[in-house]
Amino acid sequence: MKEQIYKWLNKRPGTKEFVHRLMIHPVKGRPRLWLRLLRPLFSEHGKGSVIYRSSRMDVAPFNRFKIGKNSVIEDFAVINNLVGDVIIGDDSRVGIANVIIGPVEIGKSVIIAQSVTISGLNHNYENISLPIKDQGVSTAVVSVGDEVWIGANSVITQGVSIGKHSVIAAGSIVTHDVPEYSVVAGAPAKVVKLYNSERGGWIKPGI
Repeated sequence: MKEQIYKWLNKRPGTKEFVHRLMIHPVKGRPRLWLRLLRPLFSEHGKGSVIYRSSRMDVAPFNRFKIGKNSVIEDFAVINNLVGDVIIGDDSRVGIANVIIGPVEIGKSVIIAQSVTISGLNHNYENISLPIKDQGVSTAVVSVGDEVWIGANSVITQGVSIGKHSVIAAGSIVTHDVPEYSVVAGAPAKVVKLYNSERGGWIKPGI
């Protein structure tokens, strides 16, 4: 039913724009109050999940929002699914003042420290005769594997995949995929340590 409505609207751009303006404030760029009040009806909340009242939930029904069981979104976080799904797995924690802009998929038992930005969105900037704000956006899913720890003040950019049980050191800028069972650090982030199953321990790359 949902897909049929979208197809119908896509064939009628004028109607689509009207409906969009009814739901999203054109200047504030966030869902209108009536839509925010209805959020529990179209979002998915696992048992025991917690979203702190001071969090800004820019969530609309045309993309998916899910928070798994026993997961937490802490104070002053911003969650935005206006251009892509935001999926948070079970037993995960979105830290204080995080910014999560979909499309983003976060696995189970993930720890995200304070002031982390994860964004599956990027602004287009090809045409020099137009302001960048008028050139639209592109999206690519950010995937955060199970058991990952992301340190404070890190930035995870569009399309990046972070492997299971990896660590992103505080202040890192992650622009490329991160292998599982690794530690990355820096701007841009690079692998500084890997777990070697044959040796049964952590090693530096190239050793």
